[in-house]
Amino acid sequence: MAPFPDNDTRFFGHPRGLATLFFTEMWERFSYYGMRAILILFLTHKIAEGGLGFSDSKAGAVYGLYTAMVYLLCLGGGWVADRITGQRRAVFIGGVCIAAGEFCLVVPSEASFYLGLVLLMIGTGMLKGNVSTIVGQLYKAGDPRRDSGFSLFYMGINLGALISPIICGYVGERISWRLGFGVAGLGMLLGLIQYVLGARHLGDAGLYPHSTGNAELDQKQKRNAALAVGVGLAVFAILGVLGATGAIEFTATAISDGLGWVLLGISVAVFSWMIFSHGWSPEERKRSAAILVLFIASALFWASFEQAGSTLSLFADRSTDRNLPFGFVFPASWYQFVQPVFVVALAPVFAWIWLSLARRRAEPPSPAKFTLGLFFGGAAFAILVPATIMVSHGLQVSMWWLVGTYFLQTLGELSLSPVGLSAMSKLAPARAAGFVMGIWFLSTSIGNWLAGKAGSLYSTVPLPALFGWIAGLTFVAAIVLALMIKPTMRLMSGVK
Repeated sequence: MAPFPDNDTRFFGHPRGLATLFFTEMWERFSYYGMRAILILFLTHKIAEGGLGFSDSKAGAVYGLYTAMVYLLCLGGGWVADRITGQRRAVFIGGVCIAAGEFCLVVPSEASFYLGLVLLMIGTGMLKGNVSTIVGQLYKAGDPRRDSGFSLFYMGINLGALISPIICGYVGERISWRLGFGVAGLGMLLGLIQYVLGARHLGDAGLYPHSTGNAELDQKQKRNAALAVGVGLAVFAILGVLGATGAIEFTATAISDGLGWVLLGISVAVFSWMIFSHGWSPEERKRSAAILVLFIASALFWASFEQAGSTLSLFADRSTDRNLPFGFVFPASWYQFVQPVFVVALAPVFAWIWLSLARRRAEPPSPAKFTLGLFFGGAAFAILVPATIMVSHGLQVSMWWLVGTYFLQTLGELSLSPVGLSAMSKLAPARAAGFVMGIWFLSTSIGNWLAGKAGSLYSTVPLPALFGWIAGLTFVAAIVLALMIKPTMRLMSGVK
């Protein structure tokens, strides 16, 4: 069965398999964003209120560490899928780990909480990048539906992100934080069931690891990869045991700071290998340089965008007037569904715009779309600066300030994120499709780490200065990328 039959247009003009992946990702994002909506609130609320009572600094470090590792491990998840499991099995394994991790968070124990975070990191690393890779494999090279298909797929992501803060946030804030995590776990279980039942519509897409064409070499690669994974898990387990027994003292802040250097080191090593190694063809090396440009732009965009779960969540909880008519207090976690509402409403519009422009041969290239995304990302924080000045004078501000910020962030997100997924699927060599998609999520990992660091500064840096610097740096990145559009297109070596 072909993974992308030419006449398969059963899902809004796209292959039927896109529907299976759409709902798999929708439920995975339900789980992720439901948990994320209440995570920093759970960390910072007092123990008497059911939280963990962490300081803003420690909570920001834990938040940044978790969200960064979730996306960093997409790099390893793509590598494992390419060499051992194939993308299809990797997605299933990841879903099982995610559900188990959410249920660990329900247990009233700090050790179980950290175990749950580890399982969620591993599970998302296995699922997130690989399900996107399978989407790309549903289309033949040059299929004009690809960018539009990723935009529809992206709408599934945001349907999950829309529903989950309402449900998990309400349960978490009004009933029990831990029960909110349990609801997120149930969502992932529903996604797994749907994925297994709908797998027949995927054809051969993502079913097998990449083959070198030599069966003996394939087996050797698989053995070496399995050994590397085993060693990595063993080292991780040993460090966990040593930390739990007190033999080695770890702090969330120290680990988070160390992770920043790890992220930088991995990025330098990966791109040095892909751009300068003779194991890649000249065309592949040029395209890797193009990926590096988009990678840096993506990391800077997510550094501002992902503060929805750190600084903006704390701002919603402490500095906005959430009192509504009839005595109802708008839960702080519910701000997290505002942005997905905009995405669900605007994603079909953006999909139509890109497809319409493509038919007229007027579609802007990926670097131009990234530039637009960075501009909107900067504007989102720029409009908050006047609000933070009012807050610094002891006032609470209208919820419409944050609504405006989320609207601008959504315009940036739709200009950059689904376009980035599509670009990676086109620029990646076939033998490293999962790995390159993991590189894309490595940029998201760096952005999340930076967002967590910003959250840790929430109580120590004046908010007008903090938000002003975020806006300014994002605007500067947009200007630099605008100047690099044409050189980057040359590096993309014919990929539109």
